[in-house]
Amino acid sequence: MDFEENIKKLNLKLPEAKAPAGNYVATKIIGNLLYISGQISIDENGELIKGKVGLDLDTDKAYQAAKRCGLSIVTQAKQACGGDLSKIKNCIKLTGFVNSTDKFTDQPKVINGASDLLVSIFGEAGMHTRAAVSTNSLPLGVSVEVDAIFGLK
Repeated sequence: MDFEENIKKLNLKLPEAKAPAGNYVATKIIGNLLYISGQISIDENGELIKGKVGLDLDTDKAYQAAKRCGLSIVTQAKQACGGDLSKIKNCIKLTGFVNSTDKFTDQPKVINGASDLLVSIFGEAGMHTRAAVSTNSLPLGVSVEVDAIFGLK
């Protein structure tokens, strides 16, 4: 499966790879594992997608915010692989954090935005284990943050 071809067929535009905002690295390769630091929800115009899910954003808008996190994960993976996504063997795990109200319970539906995106690009290799966690706050007030672990060939 040609992952770059899938990106084109899906008419997806990968965002610019953002540099870390703190004392950490965006990606780290250890052996055949690629770790990608948490990617926050940023829209196609480079604006932060902010707010509390269940108050400021509904599940559908939060799903789209998670999808944007997924696009940033793919961008970081591509950069870590020297621009060659064919080096990706599979996606192993996603951890998604949802800035949500106490009563909001659809965190898995939100993080499906990132999961669905990765499977649409990587096919069976995009299937992963996952956690979808609620939190009372995220950096810069964003709605969603997702990190990832990939296996490399």
